[in-house]
Amino acid sequence: MTSELNRDEFTAGYLVEADEHVRSAVSNLLAVENALRTNAPQHRAVRELFRSLHTLKGLSAMVGIDPIVDLAHEMETILRDADRSTGKLSAPAVELLLKGVRAIEQRVGAFAKKQPIAAAPRKLLEALADFQRGSLPAPAESSGIIALDPDVLAKLQPVEHEHLATSVAAGKRALRIDFYPSPARSDAGFSITTVREKLSAIGEIVRVIPRAVPKSEDAPGGLAFVLLVLSEASEAELANASSTDASTFLPITLLSEPSAASPEPEQSDDEPEEFTPASKSVIRVDVARLDDALDKLSALVVTRFKLSHAVQRLREQDVDVRELNAILAENHRQLRDLRAAITKARMVSVNELLERVPLLVRSMNRATGKQVKLVIDAGNAELDKAVAERIFPAIVHLIRNAVDHAIETPAERTQLGKSIEGTITVSCHEHSDTVLEICVSDDGRGIDGTALARRSGRPAPRDGAGMLELITLPGLSTLDDATSSSGRGMGMDIVRRIVVDVLRGDLSLRTQPGLGSSFTMRLPMSISILDSFSFVCGAQAFAVPVSIVDEIIDLETESLVQTPAPKHGETARADLRLLERRGEAIPLFGLASLLQLTPPPNQRGKAFIIRPQGQAFAFAIDRVLGQQEIVVRPIEDPLVKVTGVAGTTDLGDGRPTLVLDLIGLSTLAVATSTHQRKSA
Repeated sequence: MTSELNRDEFTAGYLVEADEHVRSAVSNLLAVENALRTNAPQHRAVRELFRSLHTLKGLSAMVGIDPIVDLAHEMETILRDADRSTGKLSAPAVELLLKGVRAIEQRVGAFAKKQPIAAAPRKLLEALADFQRGSLPAPAESSGIIALDPDVLAKLQPVEHEHLATSVAAGKRALRIDFYPSPARSDAGFSITTVREKLSAIGEIVRVIPRAVPKSEDAPGGLAFVLLVLSEASEAELANASSTDASTFLPITLLSEPSAASPEPEQSDDEPEEFTPASKSVIRVDVARLDDALDKLSALVVTRFKLSHAVQRLREQDVDVRELNAILAENHRQLRDLRAAITKARMVSVNELLERVPLLVRSMNRATGKQVKLVIDAGNAELDKAVAERIFPAIVHLIRNAVDHAIETPAERTQLGKSIEGTITVSCHEHSDTVLEICVSDDGRGIDGTALARRSGRPAPRDGAGMLELITLPGLSTLDDATSSSGRGMGMDIVRRIVVDVLRGDLSLRTQPGLGSSFTMRLPMSISILDSFSFVCGAQAFAVPVSIVDEIIDLETESLVQTPAPKHGETARADLRLLERRGEAIPLFGLASLLQLTPPPNQRGKAFIIRPQGQAFAFAIDRVLGQQEIVVRPIEDPLVKVTGVAGTTDLGDGRPTLVLDLIGLSTLAVATSTHQRKSA
C-alpha cells in the first residue's frame, strides 16, 4: 500500500516531466534532420536529446515503467557514441530514434490513462542494439587544435573541441569569458544561471567549466566559471551580459601547427560533464485548479454587476453615493487585474501548442511522396489553454488538407517552375488585447472554384467568402480517392464549426490559382470572461463580444436607403436597408425585426458594424448601455441552442441576458432576405 501511495504521489509530476522531455526529444530529432540537409553542426541538438532521454529513463525507473527504461537505455547508447565521435547522427539513426520516441510516447500515454503498459517492442530493441557505431558518420578530419590553457582544454569533449575549432576556422568569433561569483554580483542580479541565460540570448555557449581558484577580492568564494562562447555581439554587450570587464576576454584561436606538448582531450566513460544551474522558480498547477479560480472570479464579476445596480438604485433615491462610486471604481480595477493574472496563468505558448506539428508534416511527406517544409512564426503569442485545446484539431485539419490537396508533387512543381519543396506557413499575431489571428497558408495550387462548384452542385463562387462557403459544406471532398488522412468528406466543416460555432471566432479564405491559399482564423484569447458591449434592442437588454464589433455608428448622421416593404401576406423581412459608409454599401438589418421583437419608435438609433470574412454587415439597435466584462455561459442543450445566440450572462439585475452571435445572425439574415426575394 505504501508503494502504491508513493507511486501516486509521483504520477502527476512524472506525466508533466515526461511530456516535456518527449516534446524536447522530438524537437531535437527534427533539428538534427534539418541539419543533415544543410550539413550544419548538430552538437547541441544531439546533447540535448541525450539529456532528455537520460532524464526520462531515470524518471520512468522511479515510477516503475520498465519498457520506457529499456527503450531510453538503448537509445542513449547510440547518442553517447555519436557525442563522443563526431557529434552527428546519420539519417538511419534519426529514423530509428524517432521510432523509439514514438514508442515511449505511447507508453507514457497508456500510463496517464491507467491502461496496461505494453512491453518495449522486441524488434525495435534489437534494431537499437544492433545499430553499430559504423552506422554513424565517420569522424571528420580535425580542423586543428585550439589555443586554450591545458587544464581547460582537458575538460573538453572531442565534439566540443572540434566544434570550437571548426567554428574558428570558418571565421566565427570565439571568446573565453571568466565569471567570478560574488555577493556584490549576486545583489546586482548576476549569478552563473543569469549569466548563462543572457549570454545564450546573444551567442552560443559551447561549454561552462567550473574551476577552483585561490580566494581573492574578485573571487571571494574561491570559485570561477570559464565560459567558452561563440558570438558576434559587441564587447560591450558581452560585458553587460556577463558582468565582466571586456578587457579580460580572451580570444580563442587555432594553433598554427599541432603541438606535441598539447594534451589530448580526456575521454570519459561518464555522461559529459557540464555545470547545471539551478532551475527557475516554477510551480506546476493542475488545470482544474485554474478552472476553479476562473469560476470564482466569474462569480465576483456577477456580484460586482449586482452591486453596481444597487448603487444605481440608491442614486435614484437621491442618496449620496460618491464614496461608494469610488469604492466601485477601485473594485473594478482590482477585478480586472485579478482577471489578467488568472488569464495569464492559464495561457500557453502558441509555439508550444504547435511544436509537434513538424512531426505530422514529416510523416505526411513520407506517406505522400511530397516535399513540404513547415514554417512556424508564432513569436511570443499565447492562448488560453481551453482555446488552445479546441483550436489545435482545426490547425491539424488545415495542415493535413494543405499537404494532401494544395501542395503539388515534386514533378508538378518542377513543371510549373516552382521549387521542388512546397512551403506551409503557420503565423499568428495579436490582433488586439483580446483577439489572436492565426493564419495557415501554402504556396500550392490554390482552390479551383469551378471544380468545387461542380462537385457541390452549386454556382461557382465569386470571391473568397463564397469559396469558403462551398469548401466548408459537410461531406464535401475535393479528392476522388480517400487517403489515410483526407478524402472522406470530413475536415473543413469541422474547422468552421470549431472556429465559428465553438470559439465564436471568424474564419476567412484567400486563394489564387497556382499561387496558393491562406486560411485566417480570428479567435478570442479567452472564452469564459469577455469584454462586451451591452445594449438595448426592442426594450430588451443584450450583449455582444467586443472582439466581434468592428465599429459603432450613429444612424442619425448616416445615409440610408430603405428596400421595398414586404407585400401583403409575405413573411416579415429582416427590415433590410442599405447604409452608405465611406463609399461602401453595407446591408443594414433591424435587429429587433430579425429577433421578432417590437421595433423601437426611433428608427435612427445606433448600429454595430461587423466584417465576417471581409464582408460588412450592420445591425440597428436602440442604444448602447456601455462596455463591461461579462461571464458567458454557453448553451449546450441542442433543443434550446439557436443560430445567433452564443450564450447567456448576468448583467447584475438577476435576469439572464442573451449574448448574441452577430456573425451567425448575419448569415441568418442574408439567407432570410434571399429566400424572401425568391418567394416574391
